[in-house]
Amino acid sequence: MVRLRPRRIRVVCWSSAAVLVVLFSAVATTLTGPTGNGYGTFQRGDQFAMIGLGVLFALGCLLFTRPRVEADAHGVRVRNIIGSYQLPWEVVRGVRFDRGAPWAALELYDDDLLPMVALQAADKQLAVDGVRALRRLHQEHLATLAERAAGH
Repeated sequence: MVRLRPRRIRVVCWSSAAVLVVLFSAVATTLTGPTGNGYGTFQRGDQFAMIGLGVLFALGCLLFTRPRVEADAHGVRVRNIIGSYQLPWEVVRGVRFDRGAPWAALELYDDDLLPMVALQAADKQLAVDGVRALRRLHQEHLATLAERAAGH
């Protein structure tokens, strides 16, 4: 069983989320008194709304920590920022990580490419090791298929 998650983006997103909540909370505490032209005033509800916006932006930032790849002898499960896929190895032609690509991808037999955002170039060796582990599992599956075909 192989479980892979991006490392660098998770650190950046969690840090950014914390900064967003603190920043919006600090802004909310300074919002008091009349507005610039004097027609309205900032009230307690406006302050809570600013804190709420900070929390919403932080949650949006944390969506980028969602990507994950899990694989075993039967197949691979890919969870990206939006969308999840569960594929048997039979539909996978190969695991690609092209030079200059931001992340790895599964090449499928129907000529589709399924990006795996969890294996990001920014993670350097961690991503390379993950791709190698996935390729190993894929090769083991292909070897098993070849043995079955030779046995019949």
